[in-house]
Amino acid sequence: MSETTPALTYANYLKLEELLSLQQPRSSGPEHDEMLFIVIHQVYELWFKQLLHELDRVKALLEQDESHRAQHTLKRILTILKVMVAQLDILETMTPLEFLSFRARLEAASGFQSDQFRQIEFVLGLQSEQAINRFPEGGRARAALERRSHESTLWDAFLQYLRREGYQFEDLQPTLIVIYKNDPKNAGLCERLVDLDEGIQEWRYRHVKMVERTIGARPGTGGSAGAAYLRETVGRPLFPDLWAIRSQL
Repeated sequence: MSETTPALTYANYLKLEELLSLQQPRSSGPEHDEMLFIVIHQVYELWFKQLLHELDRVKALLEQDESHRAQHTLKRILTILKVMVAQLDILETMTPLEFLSFRARLEAASGFQSDQFRQIEFVLGLQSEQAINRFPEGGRARAALERRSHESTLWDAFLQYLRREGYQFEDLQPTLIVIYKNDPKNAGLCERLVDLDEGIQEWRYRHVKMVERTIGARPGTGGSAGAAYLRETVGRPLFPDLWAIRSQL
């Protein structure tokens, strides 16, 4: 007799039994705010997964010369980033003392170890061998970063798209000025990339202020530099050419 496949339901489609079993506080009691800390960071990892999915989509659409659809996807990415920033407001309802009530139990665990955020940086052009070497050989995280390091970046895809649009350039900035003045379609695409750059910078700024508010100048968990490291990343543009031409338009 053949087995009957269970009817698809909301719960089994979303694998709720597994999903809701993944929040496992380590503190005794447990401390009330550790649940919030876990949920927020698990949600961030899910958003990172979706951002990678969407960034890969933008690259593919540019490679297919589908600039309007690429702009639509970039708008979705910007909306996700705004939600991610807004989630920091929830995390900031946790006071420093409430975080300290369970912080020691995090041991060496640190957001610094999020390979998905490193993957996002790699797709956006911020690649480094040092970032890869932080993850153990043979693991999923390191394999993913090594793969990303050999793929084209979003900026690479954008430049190749411009060349297929008929733009030939050695120095990009004069070409970008021409685009802004004479090519509304591609000027719009440039502006969506500026939006993306600004959205990532906004996330970095709000993230560092949340860390400073919660732990001050203390080192981060796992021995990371905490806010001192995060502060170094604030204001660093992903696409400097798009910012540099502002004073020339």
